[in-house]
Amino acid sequence: MLGQLLLIEQADMCDQQTYLTSTWTKEFDNLCDWFTHLLQKSATGTIHIHVLGNTITANPENVEHILKTRFENYPKGEPFAAILGDFLGKGIFNVDGDSWKFQRNMASLELGRTSIRRHAFDIVNSEIQSRLLPLLSSVSGEQRVLDLQDVFRRLSFDNICKFAFGLDPGCLELSLPVSEFAEAFDLASQLSAQRALASSPLIWKLKRALNLGTEKRLKQAIKMVDALAQEMINQRREKCFSDSNGLLSRFMGTINDDKYLRDIVVSFLLAGRDTVAAGLTSFFWLLSQHPEVESAIRDELERVVGSSDDHQQMASFDQLRDMHYLHAALYESLRLFPPIQFDSKFALEDDILPDCTLVRKGTRVTYHPYAMGRMERVWGPDCLQYKPERWLKQGRYVPENLFKYPVFQAGKRVCLGKEMALVEMKSVVLAIISRFNIRVLSPNQAPRFAPGLTANVRGASVSVNGLSRVEIPTNRIAS
Repeated sequence: MLGQLLLIEQADMCDQQTYLTSTWTKEFDNLCDWFTHLLQKSATGTIHIHVLGNTITANPENVEHILKTRFENYPKGEPFAAILGDFLGKGIFNVDGDSWKFQRNMASLELGRTSIRRHAFDIVNSEIQSRLLPLLSSVSGEQRVLDLQDVFRRLSFDNICKFAFGLDPGCLELSLPVSEFAEAFDLASQLSAQRALASSPLIWKLKRALNLGTEKRLKQAIKMVDALAQEMINQRREKCFSDSNGLLSRFMGTINDDKYLRDIVVSFLLAGRDTVAAGLTSFFWLLSQHPEVESAIRDELERVVGSSDDHQQMASFDQLRDMHYLHAALYESLRLFPPIQFDSKFALEDDILPDCTLVRKGTRVTYHPYAMGRMERVWGPDCLQYKPERWLKQGRYVPENLFKYPVFQAGKRVCLGKEMALVEMKSVVLAIISRFNIRVLSPNQAPRFAPGLTANVRGASVSVNGLSRVEIPTNRIAS
């Protein structure tokens, strides 16, 4: 594992410094913070970890080179496809070339329409009104504890299933039913990500061949994921697409291969469930530490929507667009805690990055949004501070260069579901903070992350109190 000796090169414009380290676990709770530390010390914002054959960068010019300028030279690659192949198969996040283009084009036809985004907004608000708010109200003022990340995952899973597949799994029902699928999905994500940390792919491939340890558990988890995906496909086929124009229906009108459809289903579940839940969980941790931001969002809600004595404001789809401070607060949260903390490609041919780092053919190349959000050379001396104002000019949101802020990727693979994800997050935030107070039990402890394809916050326990300005312990993000 990475706690063992690692040989690292710290790239410089003129030379390279090579050193050994085995002590990162004594100083840092999670791997991303250790990588961030190394990238901050690097003169170019780029390092190379020899034991993993991985060049890691937090340099915006390098990111643009990888995701745009030399896009064709940096596909996901066969090694990456092998690592996630059992879980994601040939879904959009695990393929290149014609298969990627086909899935992206099909999805863009569905997701690019304003009418579809409004439809997604209606689904989100229905889930909020009928399930999320009753759930939070039922525990308001009591000593019961909820896992905040679990609540958001249930919410997001219901939403993506309704929107993309025309099905309602009911995960956020008041009883919070146990979901064996959700547990299997999380485990498959976690164990698949752990493959990438092995010093050699031969290790996990041998364990898979012998059906041992984590590979045995991964196989069992994927079997359960497969069963649910197939059930979704069967139900959609039985309804003959008559009551849905969702993503699955669009793909099923073109594809007859159920295995391929399964891979598409799993990929969009991953995108629609885990990323939104991770983003919301980190946001509320930050919000609980910054009551001035919470107050500013409430003030903006009152200005845009109107005052309400019982705090029942609900912004419309169009009104969300006028809430620039809320947008900035979410973007600032995602800067510090991106749901996808890093992303890797594999070089097809030898290359030289803009900072003069040499990339050999077959090298894994990783850009690191988590570290980039913490780089003083990228965001200034206040980079570690949560300041929504950095995104505002005269009260209006102003975007940054996507290659400086690749939270939603950039270039040809930029996230197609970005706008819908933001609408979902904004709707949830407004619904909660207009009715409830959320406070961290251990405010001095930053979020800690477990391995996974998306950020998996450990120990997100929360209790809830109605909006009475009484400060009570609530969201326990850090364990």
